[in-house]
Amino acid sequence: MEVHGAGDGRKVYWTLAPRVKAIKCGTAERAKDYAKAAIARRRNHRYEPLAGPIAIRRKSAGRGAELEQALATILFVDIVRSTEKAARLGDSRWTLVMSHYYAAVRRELKTLRGKEVVTTGDGMLATFKAPVAAVRCATAIQEAVRTLGLEIRVGLHAGEYKVSGAEVVGLAFHIGARVAAKARAGEVLVSSAVKDLMSQSGIRFKDRGVHQLKGVPKRWRLYRVEP
Repeated sequence: MEVHGAGDGRKVYWTLAPRVKAIKCGTAERAKDYAKAAIARRRNHRYEPLAGPIAIRRKSAGRGAELEQALATILFVDIVRSTEKAARLGDSRWTLVMSHYYAAVRRELKTLRGKEVVTTGDGMLATFKAPVAAVRCATAIQEAVRTLGLEIRVGLHAGEYKVSGAEVVGLAFHIGARVAAKARAGEVLVSSAVKDLMSQSGIRFKDRGVHQLKGVPKRWRLYRVEP
């Protein structure tokens, strides 16, 4: 999710859905004023996106569930210059575009057996059991949303995370988001952890060098998925 003016133009990634709050404002005009003030307050706040391991809500299998460890390829997809596009299209048209966008993303996830974990304003985080499926899904999403006039960036990382009741927690999610943040418009970037698992896949990669991912230990070599 891009927030204009938040944290000096940095990306803001929500790890939990914002709480819904009901406010009695009396008139529509007062409600509009309240909303504008709330947006102004949020823009003036300095967010520190994904500062450390994150917890993400999911459907619970019940309370008291034991801590489990899982390994997955994590996909993080994000719309490029979404704030600019939303301002140009207006609320009604942008809402419609986003509806088609999420429908397209979910359709490709279903086709390639990805599991949606959380939406992040104009992005989505999902997991896959197989890295090849994750990469193919990323490129399929690119093609699907191009007809909507959208450009996306995608980051993929393979790693472990923990499942505890209604939450999944892991630095791997953080790394996936940071890899996506390094991608240019139209790029699918993967960490070396993903590439190393795909030596027999036939998918081609181009070395994009070694990068420091903010808040993540050590430097990471990233690779671009080639057409």
